[in-house]
Amino acid sequence: MKYYLSVLQNYVNFEGRARRKEYWMFFLFNLIFSYSLTFLDLFVLKTGFINLLYSLAVLLPSIAVGVRRMHDVGKSGWYILIPIYNFILAVTDGEQGANEYGPDPKNPTNEINEIGTPQE
Repeated sequence: MKYYLSVLQNYVNFEGRARRKEYWMFFLFNLIFSYSLTFLDLFVLKTGFINLLYSLAVLLPSIAVGVRRMHDVGKSGWYILIPIYNFILAVTDGEQGANEYGPDPKNPTNEINEIGTPQE
């Protein structure tokens, strides 16, 4: 749940990198909330717009965490627009060490130099 809340707090942050765990935990909780609100809308309240409001509320955070996830694998955020390739990138482990988008969110203190060995 802390990953879901951290994504919501960084809802306009398109800079930096997002770990796989952060991205997929946000995806999981977003899916759970969306299905719960859909059930509530259709069968309890019979309105149909509460899930729409929720979806609009999390649209920008979803795009932002997707862009940061693409940054973690060393790609531009525009890669979220390519349907199947963005899924492949989302499940791929991020680059170790810092890249052009920022430090490694998984291990920010362990930087790797150009030849691939940890720096002292």
